[in-house]
Amino acid sequence: MNVVLVAEESAGIQTLRLLTESEHEVVGVMTTAPTRGGGATVASVASGVGIPVLPSERVREPAFADWIQAHEIDLLLNVHSLFVIDPQVLAAPRIGAFNLHPGPLPEYAGLNAPSWAIYFGETRHAVTVHWMEAEIDAGAIAYKTAFDIEEDDTGLSLSARCVREGMPLIAQLLETAAMDPPVIPKVAQDLSRRRYFGRDVPGGGRIFWARPARSVVDLVRACDYFPFASPWGKAVSRIDGRELAVLKAVRTGRASAAEPGTVGELNGDAVQVAAGDEWVLVHRVQPEGARPLPAADVLAPGMQFVDGTGLA
Repeated sequence: MNVVLVAEESAGIQTLRLLTESEHEVVGVMTTAPTRGGGATVASVASGVGIPVLPSERVREPAFADWIQAHEIDLLLNVHSLFVIDPQVLAAPRIGAFNLHPGPLPEYAGLNAPSWAIYFGETRHAVTVHWMEAEIDAGAIAYKTAFDIEEDDTGLSLSARCVREGMPLIAQLLETAAMDPPVIPKVAQDLSRRRYFGRDVPGGGRIFWARPARSVVDLVRACDYFPFASPWGKAVSRIDGRELAVLKAVRTGRASAAEPGTVGELNGDAVQVAAGDEWVLVHRVQPEGARPLPAADVLAPGMQFVDGTGLA
């Protein structure tokens, strides 16, 4: 088969390597231009094996459908690229266009599904390969696999799990498309259950200490993509008139009657902070304009965080 890959990030690199190890012809890779320094990119990996690299924004141009037809493309794969593909381009491949989505559909359509799932306290997640159509993440489901979200999962670890679980789905799609394309599943989504998430961050990323400890910790976990930049930024609060990001925090299970946001006992390098129902153990923080630090280097018993509402 002739395949064009539209891809970014680690998931794009892994998909490209899967394709180059297969019998299929990668006619072109559409991605952003690599920047100086850093590690491998989709563009650098493609160039390294002699695959033409095209600007990913061309998928927005109706005329790119002519390129797809001229190169007799059978399959278009979209993996973690955020460009909205023109409907004529989606319709141009002989077999179809497919997207690898890091979440269950239709419940978690749109952006940053792993972070939203953690934030909402989900215990199960999924990765989905679906047919692409004009409406984002609304096409029929081809393949899907579900798995548990662990208590210590972060935005990064759950995203990485989606990539690991997604590669076998891509391999299954390629195998079926090569042998018998009409057999590729096409299960319509129940769009009455659809939720679409955009670029917004819940509460602007501010911590509401009056909420249950689970809610506080889940926001911190959802924002955690260390050592990479987080699409949600950091979970933040104010104390002593300055912004402070909370980078690592866990629940203690110890009930608290203190005012939410009250800094309690030290626990080694960590510090207890009162949430609405129990103490949260904060391990690492980052003052505005400074490097990350152990919480005990910044916080002291009796200090008071300002809640996300702006009220102490």
